[in-house]
Amino acid sequence: MMNIVEINGYRAVVQYDPDIDMFRGEFIGLNGGADFYAKDIDGLRKEGEISLKVFLEMCQEDGVEPRKAYSGKFNLRVSPTLHAEITARALAEGKSLNQWVADVLDESLHVH
Repeated sequence: MMNIVEINGYRAVVQYDPDIDMFRGEFIGLNGGADFYAKDIDGLRKEGEISLKVFLEMCQEDGVEPRKAYSGKFNLRVSPTLHAEITARALAEGKSLNQWVADVLDESLHVH
């Protein structure tokens, strides 16, 4: 099971690794890799802050933007049947296929 935690404004995916009996966090959306490990959540946050600080310092030294830039475009492959079904639903709601999919994705992220 994966979870997302925010540390100093940056998001990291956290999972438990039973092979090493530790939690592992990995920052996402960065122009490079930054991971961290700890036995408990408090330690994970502390190690995450250290890992992030080192990563950000290296980016500053190298003149690299730490956050990855996203274009807002991606390809999605679905079955022809699903394609037809979502197109029909989008049209029924008076939306373009793109807008309908964007709305559904946005709603799925904001449901608690």
